[in-house]
Amino acid sequence: MTGPVWITSTPPTPNGDLHVGHLAGPYVAGDVLSRFLRAESRSVLYTSGIDDHQSHVQVRGLKDGGKAAEEIADAYGASIVRTWRSAAVSLDRVVLPRRDAGYARAVQKFFRRLYDAGHIEARTTPLPYCVPCERWLYEAYVVGVCPHCGVSSHGNACEACGRPNDCGDLVDPRCALCGQAAENRPCERLYFPLDPHTETLVAYWSTVRMPPHLRALCETMAADGLPDIAVTHPADWGVGVPVVGFEDQRIYVWFEMAPGYLVQTGRADRPAAADSAGDPASVQFFGFDNGYFHAVLFPALYAAGGRTDALAVAFQVNEFYRLREQKFSTSRGHAVWGDEVIEEYGSDVLRHHVCADRPEGRQTSFDRPALEGTRRHLDALWNGWLERLFDAVESECGGRVPGEEPTGAEWESLRARLLASLAELREAYGPAAFAPRRAVALLDEIVHCVTDFAHVQAHQAQRPEGGAHGRAALAAQLAVASALSAWAAPVLPVGAARLARVLGLPAERPVTAAALEVPRHGRRLARSDGPVFGSVLDYAAAGGERTPETTVSGTNPPALEESC
Repeated sequence: MTGPVWITSTPPTPNGDLHVGHLAGPYVAGDVLSRFLRAESRSVLYTSGIDDHQSHVQVRGLKDGGKAAEEIADAYGASIVRTWRSAAVSLDRVVLPRRDAGYARAVQKFFRRLYDAGHIEARTTPLPYCVPCERWLYEAYVVGVCPHCGVSSHGNACEACGRPNDCGDLVDPRCALCGQAAENRPCERLYFPLDPHTETLVAYWSTVRMPPHLRALCETMAADGLPDIAVTHPADWGVGVPVVGFEDQRIYVWFEMAPGYLVQTGRADRPAAADSAGDPASVQFFGFDNGYFHAVLFPALYAAGGRTDALAVAFQVNEFYRLREQKFSTSRGHAVWGDEVIEEYGSDVLRHHVCADRPEGRQTSFDRPALEGTRRHLDALWNGWLERLFDAVESECGGRVPGEEPTGAEWESLRARLLASLAELREAYGPAAFAPRRAVALLDEIVHCVTDFAHVQAHQAQRPEGGAHGRAALAAQLAVASALSAWAAPVLPVGAARLARVLGLPAERPVTAAALEVPRHGRRLARSDGPVFGSVLDYAAAGGERTPETTVSGTNPPALEESC
């Protein structure tokens, strides 16, 4: 993957603010990859959206005293964008479906293209109905037992096993609003049969990078026979169905997301047969519970619609991040909210913690005392070393970078260890073997190594003529500090930018060996109050060159150029 890159993180549902589980999943991780590639001068577009039309939004409003879905979506959508910014998640483009004049048109056009080509057809099937509420039940409106794994599930898809259901095949369905048992009634809806696309999907799965858990889900579904998926529901919230006779229904929100991703790049109106050569490689970040949509439904829709240019080359999948042995849940209020944690701890602490504890290939569990432990860890190890270094430069060199160059066997040994760690760090940051957990462990090891070096070299001052040797050791540590301001930036952009400012260096430099160099001789360190890593600052205030702004969808998305 050497050309331009398009990174997506699943649009969150605005039925609540972002919680720590969300940040530990696609959003911080997508930002880490984006920052690494951008610093390499790669052309990157990092996009997401606000998933306004999820039924969970309308259900939240009904449960909150009958508030309108629009009110819920707008309030929490704005809160989500603020939390992204506070967490230094620097998205290039955020699509707001109800504010983008072309969004609904693009979704309906994509739907109609598939309908006219015969890929979407009408079926009459059982759908749960709540008599007391006089409401058809689908997705968030219905709760029952998953027909595949036997655990509690909402309609249309099971979070536990990741497989779709048809709502009418849920065992013991009941209304999520009143709790009463539902009855299955015949309902005519429009369906997208997946089975005709099995061969295409199997071929695609052989080329896309994905973890074994998701691959097992895909292959199991194919072996069992891919189902027909209802792509409309009787509802009044969402994008209208552009088919005569179904005006009282709305397009299934997970169908909507497929063309919604195209809107994020500004390519929704591209002709189906257009040449896709030179298009950016797409890397998609999402949780396993959304795996079927991204790996089965969307690729089949793109293939049917002639939009294979939208197919991802890699899926970066996180498992559930749990809280007190249960999954984070916005709808149940079982969460620790991201904005509250960032206000108390700052983005560096949160980002270090959720990257180190990221649920890669396994479920992990958030613990507030452990988060406090991360703050103490950054303060004692990272900030402790830097404060001792800056104090020594102040007392020994008048606060200026010494003129001596790093030298000696100890420096050469440290440098060799650092360069070996750098090679592994670049691999952990890169799209082919992306692993934030490993990246954070390597950064911690780098700081441990230089801390050990600093303690040993402090004894240089006891030598009768050790002044020059001591200053050379300080220069060596400043070189490592310079490297850390670049190498840690993808994970800890606020602290890294602040460190770069102290050293008089630009922020967001490449993660390369060139960063391991002594700052300009004689430069006075621009120290400021507070710790370098862990301060409650935004990225711009810390000295970053690129303010992490999110942008409402418009007609001119950022262009993706071939990298030089």
